Amino acid sequence: MEVKSTTKYVPLSPKKARDVARAIQGLPVSSALDILAFTPKKAAQMIGKTLKTAIADAENNFSLDSSNLVVKEAVIGAAPSMRRFKARAKGSGAPIIRRNSHIFITLVGAEPEKKKKKNARKAVSKKSKETTATAAE
Repeated sequence: MEVKSTTKYVPLSPKKARDVARAIQGLPVSSALDILAFTPKKAAQMIGKTLKTAIADAENNFSLDSSNLVVKEAVIGAAPSMRRFKARAKGSGAPIIRRNSHIFITLVGAEPEKKKKKNARKAVSKKSKETTATAAE
């Protein structure tokens, strides 16, 4: 089961955030949170918030155990940039681009126990068919 979480319009350059996102890909959730807690970058804090949101969604909405979750992918996408101009010499202006980013995190975990119940139902239906066939004879 995949659980996805996004944070949009984060005031952070995507180039700076991608370094932190690459560090947690493929890791279990507990070690990814440890890495983010001890990384001294603003991107680590924002990615950590998104990761905690994804963990909470997995536990509450999909009934997954957080100890079995793994970070499948952590992607940082570019968001719309704010463009400003700063005055320069001789009446000219220089552009200032304030970059923003979108954070996408996907977690993978084991399937919930609902699948096992469906298999048990099939086994029960097979047994009932066998008993009706023997009773008909």
